[in-house]
Amino acid sequence: MPFVQPGRPAPWFAAPTHSNPQFAFSSLGGRFLLLTFLPQDEAAAAAICETIRENRGRFGIDQVMAFSVVRTAALHARQPEEIALRWFLDEDGALGRLYGAADEDGESPGGWLIIDPSLRVWSTGPLSQLDGAFQRIGLLPRPDDHAGTPIHAPVLIVPRILEPAICRQLIEIYEADGGSPSGVMQQVGGKTVGVLSDFKKRRDADITDEALKAALRQRLHARLLPEIEKAFQFKVTRMERYIVAAYDAKEGGYFRPHRDNTTTGTAHRQFACSINLNAEDFEGGDLRFPEFGTRTYRPPTGGAVIFSCSLLHEATPVTSGRRYAFLPFFYDDAAAEVRQANLATIVPKAAVAEEA
Repeated sequence: MPFVQPGRPAPWFAAPTHSNPQFAFSSLGGRFLLLTFLPQDEAAAAAICETIRENRGRFGIDQVMAFSVVRTAALHARQPEEIALRWFLDEDGALGRLYGAADEDGESPGGWLIIDPSLRVWSTGPLSQLDGAFQRIGLLPRPDDHAGTPIHAPVLIVPRILEPAICRQLIEIYEADGGSPSGVMQQVGGKTVGVLSDFKKRRDADITDEALKAALRQRLHARLLPEIEKAFQFKVTRMERYIVAAYDAKEGGYFRPHRDNTTTGTAHRQFACSINLNAEDFEGGDLRFPEFGTRTYRPPTGGAVIFSCSLLHEATPVTSGRRYAFLPFFYDDAAAEVRQANLATIVPKAAVAEEA
């Protein structure tokens, strides 16, 4: 298999680093990446590791991060990890085969790729030209300028979905409940598990009033779903969850870059919806799509922003006040079959609590 060529999407994978046993490569959009595949020969690979470390001053979290794929656990363990310089372990050569840097027998001549902020291959070269990669890094544009023209995330903003009275009612529900810490969904041993972590600082309150849920459905069906069908040629037939979420500046509320459909328990999700309930009352707390630059998106109070669950996105930290939002997911009948088939892989919250 030939090395992945410029212009193509960089294949996604999850692999061990020192800090994360399943580091998701797909979470790295928004900056350039230098991805180096080291040879199997440990002495030769160690020398290249030293060269990469000597060039650590070229790397930074916002412009270019460096990841190297190491074939042996011993060499991997000896590499000190830094925020913008990390090491993947690939003992069986699976990552090398994925990128065409190793053959079917695992033999790995190695090579390097520069990957752009939208996770597409920018340029490639053999390890003998690694110095050329370092030179190219110094000539790269700012991540926001990599396309040569301003780019915009493929999102839809629709104002006036919920009227002010319902927005206030939803906020009152949260304030009466107080909210509970909101976790993230992770795939662990073939199961989808809800986990509390510092990846996300948010509290959620469930909406249980059936009359209110019916009123929300009526407004979404009449005011929002026709716009989704017009913009995306997608007919929503199903909706998941009724919650009011709060990102509070006192807790530094945020949600780091993620995708909404990467586990078996969330694979059915097709479109995410974020309806701000008090857009005038907080600072920060906007949506950002790192693969499409640093621009942020904020729907007005009662308005919705709609986007594909496959897009990398984050909720930036709330720096003042508290952001309230109504956050359903949308999908169709075919995706409902996927959800039904995957229900057995979801670990109930009670079971997670017991295991913890």
